[in-house]
Amino acid sequence: MASPWIPRMHLWEIDDQPWFPPFLRAYVQSGLTHAWTLHIPFFQDSSPATIVADTLRRVLGPSVSRHTYIDFCAGAGGPTPFIERALNSQLAISAARTVPATASAGVVDGTSQAASSETPSYAAVADPGTKSSTVRDEEEAAVDFVLTDLHPHVEFWEAASKKSDRLTYVSGPVDAADAPADLLRRYAGKGSGKKGIFRLFNLAFHHFDDDLARAILKNTVETSEGFGIFELQDRTLGGMATCFIFGFFILLIAPLLYWWSPERLFFVYVIPVVPFVLVFDGLVSCLRTRTAGEVEVLLRTCGADSDGWEVRSGRDRVIWPCGYLSWVICGKKATLSG
Repeated sequence: MASPWIPRMHLWEIDDQPWFPPFLRAYVQSGLTHAWTLHIPFFQDSSPATIVADTLRRVLGPSVSRHTYIDFCAGAGGPTPFIERALNSQLAISAARTVPATASAGVVDGTSQAASSETPSYAAVADPGTKSSTVRDEEEAAVDFVLTDLHPHVEFWEAASKKSDRLTYVSGPVDAADAPADLLRRYAGKGSGKKGIFRLFNLAFHHFDDDLARAILKNTVETSEGFGIFELQDRTLGGMATCFIFGFFILLIAPLLYWWSPERLFFVYVIPVVPFVLVFDGLVSCLRTRTAGEVEVLLRTCGADSDGWEVRSGRDRVIWPCGYLSWVICGKKATLSG
């Protein structure tokens, strides 16, 4: 992909400012979550969160089940709970379709036939309380997601984690540039067998200046198997146009999303702070977003040995006609699919 003609500018966003009222920040973050999770027929094939799950599964290949996914800048939760559900749903379907390695063969009309994934094992027939090998395969394929942030949003995370056994959170502050070793060991050892740590940065990496980005990447290379950067914008005219489209959609669908909250509707229509901040910060985010090449430069100059790491990247359309999800996935060669 050609380099954008717009240079990267590390400007400030309203939502980041300490003077911005917390209740309005919550409304803006809720709008961003909807941007990740909504699926608008005719305009979208699927939600951006689902596309992230598809991308992880495609790029990581067989190793996708060998990691614990830690969101180091989870904010109020964002898309991660939805990515968790989408990815584990895909892995469960894939595991159910796979014929268990221990399935015995049968003979029908003199022809040897392998047992299908629907065929119960002998142990399951002999003891109905025993889980089938298919169920065990689905459980082993499932992966865990962890929400962390330098400024934890425990109330939101707790509500999200109650909806899935595979989603948890760290209630204390976690610095992505200096992740606690005991935290990483705890989640690397969770479940059956040792797991690698895979870091997620959803709509977050563009917030870091170059020095902080290098520090985070150095810590990542030294303590993780890989990381993924997922952004809903880029430094293109199409990316900027999408910000205005999103602002229009918020105005269009807010009554369906927030009918139960007159206060939210007030700050969408009467004093339109929410759509203004979403569009303004979206435009600034476009200017702050790095290309895959720029991320790789930071990776190679972060001070850690990244010689064995590869960089993959791409763009997937998330809303017609010009909205794209930009992603960069980096990891050790054994982590990425061939």
